[in-house]
Amino acid sequence: MTLSYTLLYANNQNQLHKLIGGMDNTFNAILILLAFSVVAVALFRRMNFPSLLAYLFVGIVVARHVPGLTENTEQIQHLAEYGVVFLLFTVGLELPLHQLFAMKYTVLGLGGLQVLVTTIVAAFISMSYGADLTTAIIIGGVIALSSTAIVIKQLNEQLEISSRHGNIAIGILIFQDLAVIPFLILIPQLGDGGSDMLSSLSLAFLKGLIAIVLMLAIGRWLLRPLFREIASVRSNELFMLTVLLVTLTASWSTHLLILSPALGAFIAGVMLSETEFRHQIEANIKPFRDILLGLFFITIGMQLDLQVVLNYWQSILLAVLVLIILKTVIIAVLAIVFKQDTGVAVRSGLVLAQGGEFGFAIISLALKDSIIDSLTAQIILAITIMSMIVAPFLIRLNGPLVKSLMSGSYVARRKHYYAKIKDRADTLQGHVVICGYGRVGQNISRFLDIESIPYIALEVDPHVVKEASEAGDSVYFGDATNAEILKLANMNSARAVVLGFNHQKSTEKILEQIRNLNKDIPILVRTSDDSGFETLLNMGATEVVPAKLEASLALITHLFILLDFPRDRIHARINSVRADHYRILRDIFHETEPGSIEQALETRQELRCISLPHHAKAVGKSLSELGLEKHKVKMVSIRREEGKITNPGKDMVLYEYDVVVLRGQPEDIEHVEGIILNG
Repeated sequence: MTLSYTLLYANNQNQLHKLIGGMDNTFNAILILLAFSVVAVALFRRMNFPSLLAYLFVGIVVARHVPGLTENTEQIQHLAEYGVVFLLFTVGLELPLHQLFAMKYTVLGLGGLQVLVTTIVAAFISMSYGADLTTAIIIGGVIALSSTAIVIKQLNEQLEISSRHGNIAIGILIFQDLAVIPFLILIPQLGDGGSDMLSSLSLAFLKGLIAIVLMLAIGRWLLRPLFREIASVRSNELFMLTVLLVTLTASWSTHLLILSPALGAFIAGVMLSETEFRHQIEANIKPFRDILLGLFFITIGMQLDLQVVLNYWQSILLAVLVLIILKTVIIAVLAIVFKQDTGVAVRSGLVLAQGGEFGFAIISLALKDSIIDSLTAQIILAITIMSMIVAPFLIRLNGPLVKSLMSGSYVARRKHYYAKIKDRADTLQGHVVICGYGRVGQNISRFLDIESIPYIALEVDPHVVKEASEAGDSVYFGDATNAEILKLANMNSARAVVLGFNHQKSTEKILEQIRNLNKDIPILVRTSDDSGFETLLNMGATEVVPAKLEASLALITHLFILLDFPRDRIHARINSVRADHYRILRDIFHETEPGSIEQALETRQELRCISLPHHAKAVGKSLSELGLEKHKVKMVSIRREEGKITNPGKDMVLYEYDVVVLRGQPEDIEHVEGIILNG
């Protein structure tokens, strides 16, 4: 008996040592990769190359020379896959449900056709070079997919994620990520002869539909109150843990249904995008996403056999060129069919002209089921990776390339926007030019309206321009960093310029352009704090208004009033601080910046425009009949053909085709919108 217990104990100890040894090896491998990544990313960024290339370089060149590292590739890859999970989660955060529904034609129509047409064309080309039908379908599936990680990260860095070609790219990528699921189901069936293919695909579709509906329902009725409760504790740690729990639970749920974990993360992001904590969640998740995404690209590089690349380099380079041209042409043609401008269509094609990370999953599964041989898999892998290496440069240069090759399309569109700005500006004299129509720009315009001072606002967010212009605001689509746009705004006749956004580099560029056009016009610049204060003054800003310092002055003013100081004395004191460029407020001991959960927890109100079609239930009813007050929503204005009605009374009756502007919390406005449109 004693001997058996001794043997059992020894056996358990051996297993424990093996487990710990395995963990140590994985930990050592990750530590080595992180060390090389720090050096590689620093060098690549210093050369102004995208950091994703640094990670691929570490995987291709460095990782294979580190002893014992390749044995732990599988464990590292499992960890790295969470980078894609968190990436899709942040994509979902940028796409509220109403915006996703608005993109349905892009996602289902354009995205669906792109995957179908690219797969068929790529498969046909493969068969013409001797591939059998099964291999050709797999190659077509890999070629049809693009890199969600590279495209979204690069577009974000270039501030093009909300552009027209950016929206098209995201819509297509969403469908591509969904299309991975049928491909992963199809491959084992191809290996078995395809006997049960239709039923497997139907079951996957049904499970996906159920998962999406259930998760969206849970998100709508559970997540908002959950996060409010969590945020009320005011603990960043608890908030972060909850975000991770929600993301990973959603991924685990879809994984249980044999669907992509990234799909679950995307749905979780869409659910949380409807809450007021969206920006705080994105800020918290970003470090996890970027580190794990870097690790993911390292594991991709580790899978590449350099000997195969050297043996077949000519064929691989030719195939990469064909892939880029093929995908660019197919996406551009389809986008044109969907009534996009030619220039925007080609930019969308260039942005998506590469292989994708989900293609590696297809290759791995096909190799595992012995559908393709190792050499074919390595060649496809090499083509995909090489196209991904080229991708950041193509995405970065997509604008200059297309604008130089297809200037006609852009000139026509630009003339349309320029004409609208010029037509408005030519009617103005002594007006104010507002650059940036966010919260600050809109607040300034409200006071200018009250005092009947004309203004023209320039904004690059098409959604803001559409909503605000429909509400009757004098806002136009235009990039204020463009000297031609500023000139059209009739800068020489304007009384003042206000820069209402908080982006240092853009502000400096606009200041330089304005001063080249008009040396004397007063320029008021808004910043969040006093960083860059002296630089902006030296570049020609008449006044720089740091929001944090002005908040301090407001509190000081209220405090002195409560302490019964004479108002003249208070105003003199405050004016002297401003005249001294906030010197007394800028010389402080800086505290560690606190989290912004409190800001998200505060009551957040927004404006929203609603157009009333002829069948809307609110048509013919007065505001008192609608009872908006009990829903905590106020109707700020009504726009009709004859003009804009500000602060309408309770007896005001709504007519068809009115555009009403509501103010309230997002969930309250959504409820009232339903009452107005559907009763």
